[in-house]
Amino acid sequence: MDITNQSQGSFVVRPVVAAVALAVASFAHAQEAKKDESVQLEKVVVTANKRAQNLQDVPVAITVLNDEVLQRNNVKDFDNLPALSPALSVTYSTQPGNYSINMRGIGTFSLGVGVEADVSVIIDDIPFAMQANAFKDLADVNRIEVLKGPQSTLMGKSSIAGAVNISTKPIDSLWKSKVSTYLTNDHEWRISGSTSGALSDTVRMRLAAGKSANPGVVKNLTDGKNLNGSDDTNFAGKLEWNPDDQWSVMFAPRYSKFNKNCCVSPFRMMTNTGGLYNINNGFTYASNNDRIPVSKILGGIVPGPDNVSVRNDYPAGGNAKDMGAGLKVGYAFGDSGFLANHTLTSITSWSHYMMDDYQDGDFTDSDVLNKTLIGGKPTNLHGGLFQQGHFDVKSKTEELRLTSPDKGRLRYVAGLFYGKNELGRHLGRFPAGTYITDYTASAENTNYAIFGNGTFDLTSQTSIIAGLRFNREDVAYTFDSPLVAPTVASRTQHHYEGTDAENKKTGKLGLEHRFNPDAMGYVTYSTGHKGKGIDLTSTFNDNNYKNGFVPGEDAHSVEAGLKLTLLDNRMSLDLAAFKTDFKGFQQSAGQTDADGIYRTQLHSIGNVRTSGLEADMNWRVTRDLLLNGSFAYTKAIVTEFPNGPCYSVINAAGTGTTPGGNCIVKNPLFGNSNTADLAGMPMPNAPKYKLNMGGQYEIRTDMPFDGFVNAAYRWQSKVNYRIDQDPTSIQKSYGIFNLGGGIKDKKGGWKLSFMINNLFNKSYAASLGNVGYFNTMYGSTAAAPVHIQQWTPARDYQRYYSMRADFAF
Repeated sequence: MDITNQSQGSFVVRPVVAAVALAVASFAHAQEAKKDESVQLEKVVVTANKRAQNLQDVPVAITVLNDEVLQRNNVKDFDNLPALSPALSVTYSTQPGNYSINMRGIGTFSLGVGVEADVSVIIDDIPFAMQANAFKDLADVNRIEVLKGPQSTLMGKSSIAGAVNISTKPIDSLWKSKVSTYLTNDHEWRISGSTSGALSDTVRMRLAAGKSANPGVVKNLTDGKNLNGSDDTNFAGKLEWNPDDQWSVMFAPRYSKFNKNCCVSPFRMMTNTGGLYNINNGFTYASNNDRIPVSKILGGIVPGPDNVSVRNDYPAGGNAKDMGAGLKVGYAFGDSGFLANHTLTSITSWSHYMMDDYQDGDFTDSDVLNKTLIGGKPTNLHGGLFQQGHFDVKSKTEELRLTSPDKGRLRYVAGLFYGKNELGRHLGRFPAGTYITDYTASAENTNYAIFGNGTFDLTSQTSIIAGLRFNREDVAYTFDSPLVAPTVASRTQHHYEGTDAENKKTGKLGLEHRFNPDAMGYVTYSTGHKGKGIDLTSTFNDNNYKNGFVPGEDAHSVEAGLKLTLLDNRMSLDLAAFKTDFKGFQQSAGQTDADGIYRTQLHSIGNVRTSGLEADMNWRVTRDLLLNGSFAYTKAIVTEFPNGPCYSVINAAGTGTTPGGNCIVKNPLFGNSNTADLAGMPMPNAPKYKLNMGGQYEIRTDMPFDGFVNAAYRWQSKVNYRIDQDPTSIQKSYGIFNLGGGIKDKKGGWKLSFMINNLFNKSYAASLGNVGYFNTMYGSTAAAPVHIQQWTPARDYQRYYSMRADFAF
């Protein structure tokens, strides 16, 4: 399974042929459907404008994943969403607290609690304070709206590149209970259940719970366990009180506990494996004989494109807990008065997210500290390097908004917002050498905003769209590094703190025109903003303190779109073209320093741009065949970054490394640092083309049950996972095809589903990069250059089988 040399043609042809065959099989029914007015698409309701609207009436590029699509594709968590929405991608890091959600190629490529996200995640009108909280089970979810482009005017903080708006399942009027189970041949399993109904004429409730476990696809040869998996436990509740026709009160508590034994990257390539182990990290050896042979370090690991084995003697991943609650109170005004038929809504939330994270610092299970020297003296230690840390995030929000009636020449929403986030981070790396880090950091941001967004009908067909948000943000931080360790020659205690504030306004202006009841076009100009950041990571020093906060990001976006309802409401086709410029983009770029430690530094890039074309389609071909698909062409590039990071290559003499690409060595313009001008280069993890297609065909029978067949295919072009443009960090284009089917009770009591995931067994990397060259992690007695590459195999990097059973009663 070669992840770099797969034929693009084979990816596309076979799944397309299968999709065509599925459509042809129902051709006769299609002719009949043309005359059957009941064969139509269901209305899709979204809340992108903070009011319930038909998707085809909203002048925003949105991909909607409803409950049917989520179930058909066995969506478990956020990691599954990029397969269904081409605008989305996820960038993985060395621990789950640093995962990033990217929209149209733009995301949070910045580590640390002092930097906010570029893509917000909102559940039932409540935003997450930290994006890492999104990477858990999507429990009891009913609909996911992927809002593309700047959403700062309505969604506020952390929405400069887009927003993911999630709605959980509503409360049923009549009592209903459901149970769902899921099992795979590689030992992943899930079980969830819910019950919902009316307690009285005015009170209704819903309870949902779930448990899941996935051992992971990476094998730890040290203890025989699997890695890069997860296990989750979640509870959610809703209690709704409607004392009369005007008041509604909803209280929604939640709790989840989740563990990701993740972020481990097996060796995909290693040269000169016959040498001796040399961990630099501030260590020296009395002689070459004290070094450990690489063959012992590997201990049965065979580096290669199919290698999923590692040797770790310290846990990897993170254990997290999330608890919180939301209180939503609504009042509907009567038919008379100044606010006739308006709705006033108050949304109050509280949440607390905590995570303990840990990592094996030397990627081995060998006694790397034995016989090593620091300052010419033995460490008197055994074992290896390890990292452990803690996140503590508290959030409080309050939103008060007034929504006008759905009818009328002017339709609007206006409101006030308050949010306070307190984010804490402790990180320790131990026990010796320059690897050691021990710091405690805190970041606090408080936001006050007034916002409004509305549509005014100039004529019965043409409307003006306008929105504005005034936002005040107060930010503060502290940073302490108190460690004094006997294994380091000297260590100075540091304490830093700082505050800042800024006032910003964002807005939207546009025009929409309804050509006829089934076709609407729009053009919008919108701006977005992301707050100031501070690099609260292990690299924080006097220079960071003197420079203060990194300026915030600003975005200016133009989008034009068409929303079409075709074939007598049997097809919807949404098209969008866009261009968004980001000024002062906050970017963390990493490199392996001379001591062998991979470190990151926060930069404020001059400019970044994303532009492209998108299409979303749903087609009810017949009563029994439903197809959907999405396509995105995205060109996300750096337009100004003169002091970008360089990558390394082996030098001509073969004795070491030298900066590669267009690197300027010891650039006098930037403190004699090695820099590369990255203008025109693609953003990391930003494929230019992405496509996904899916569908389901119902097989009706004369028995008590019917059958169904479903299929899904996704393809993306090549992608570089590093901003320094290292050519060895490119994942070439690939496609994944899933095929499933099953039977279901005609009365809706049960459904059994089966699926072959990654039918054609195409391997690919979810992340790919170099550990380094020459004496960084591994060396030989001849000190020959060593090139080491690691990869993160995706969950479906190889074929696996799944079975699902759903019951309703």
